[in-house]
Amino acid sequence: MSSTAGSDPTLAFPRLVIERAQVLEKKGAPLVGHNPGIEFDAGWIDRVRVNLSAAERRVATLPKRRTVKKLWQAAWLLKAVTLMDLTTLSADDTAGRVSRLCAKARAPVRSDLLQALGWGERPLTTAAVCVYHEMVPVARAALAGTGIAVAAVSAGFPAGLSPMELRVEEIRRSVQAGATEIDVVISRRHVLTSDWRALYREIRTFREACGPVHMKTILGTGQLGSIGKVAKAALVALMAGSDFIKTSTGMEPVNATLPVSLVMMRMIREFAERTGQKSGFKPAGGISSAKAALTYLTLVKEELGDEWLAPGGFRFGASRLLGDIERQLEHQVTGRYSATHRHPVG
Repeated sequence: MSSTAGSDPTLAFPRLVIERAQVLEKKGAPLVGHNPGIEFDAGWIDRVRVNLSAAERRVATLPKRRTVKKLWQAAWLLKAVTLMDLTTLSADDTAGRVSRLCAKARAPVRSDLLQALGWGERPLTTAAVCVYHEMVPVARAALAGTGIAVAAVSAGFPAGLSPMELRVEEIRRSVQAGATEIDVVISRRHVLTSDWRALYREIRTFREACGPVHMKTILGTGQLGSIGKVAKAALVALMAGSDFIKTSTGMEPVNATLPVSLVMMRMIREFAERTGQKSGFKPAGGISSAKAALTYLTLVKEELGDEWLAPGGFRFGASRLLGDIERQLEHQVTGRYSATHRHPVG
């Protein structure tokens, strides 16, 4: 890379990204605000129809029709970093592992690469760190003063089959412990049996338990039976007051896919057009390459618009993604690909 590219940030960071990078001044702060929800509308849900073949054709065009190269690619990959929720949800999580993950969230890309890419002196961080309830105090202490959100998975994660009162209490305790975002899971049976009113009541109860904290509703799309049910579940979640709708826990056999993401984005767009409330979207699980990240960013830009390209409107739930992005950025600077083990996450 030439010295000119390293000294002039505008060459390495397109104007749109520079403007959106201003969100780093308020890292983790909501851009779309809280979704107050609306009354349950069975008629609206009944009218939802999805053409799976059309959705698949739509997303199949993205990788070839929309591509970015060289410095533009680096710019958008840096943007992707700011939209990531670094996550550790393992049975063997320790305070040390969570602290290391938080350190990576505070400095996700090596400083020499950022300097070469013209990032400047602005801090670059991920949007959030996502952990189990037990690790919320550890993450909160490690991220103190950064503005990076602390997200806690809750409501009987990942299956959502524990007693309702325990699920609600878990949410309340995570909020009290200092979580600034709560990722809740739905009871998939409500979707499988098309009991939309029960699903609405469940998510509404979670919304009330979250209080002022942002709530992401995980649908578990790979277990919902059909893409039509995914669309209806997404709409019900928005009606009930979800600030974000999220594809998956990352633990299902099938996690985030482009057709499902398109359908969920369309529900967000329709809900925003009818109610004026702009909620966010988070694909989670299975997104591990920089190329895939660019495709998702393109889809967000085309379906929802530039306003959603900020932590309050879009997140990646994919910690493995960061390693590949950093490898691609190093290639942009040096012309060589480094070994994956040189870019550990946590």
